[in-house]
Amino acid sequence: MVLETLNLMHFNITSLVPDTMPVATVPILILMCFLFLIWNHEETSSIPGPGYCMGLGPLLSHGRFLWMGVGNACNYYNKTYGEFVRVWISGEETFIISK
Repeated sequence: MVLETLNLMHFNITSLVPDTMPVATVPILILMCFLFLIWNHEETSSIPGPGYCMGLGPLLSHGRFLWMGVGNACNYYNKTYGEFVRVWISGEETFIISK
């Protein structure tokens, strides 16, 4: 008798969730998506360099400087983007100017 009352197969889980839950969830999800887009929006810069791409660009450029060294990474970015380049080192926007 006790085992039958503890068996969860007899309960309908959907009856435990109120009907208003899906109705309230949709506006909250839309609001969260809108806030996420605003938070990740960045104005495009006129200075060439790797893109921000939700924080992935700074991680990649910093990793390139750690992996290749400052001199080789600067040469790589100058060959790729030109004489005036914007990169991120340690999370800070850094400009490489060379000729």
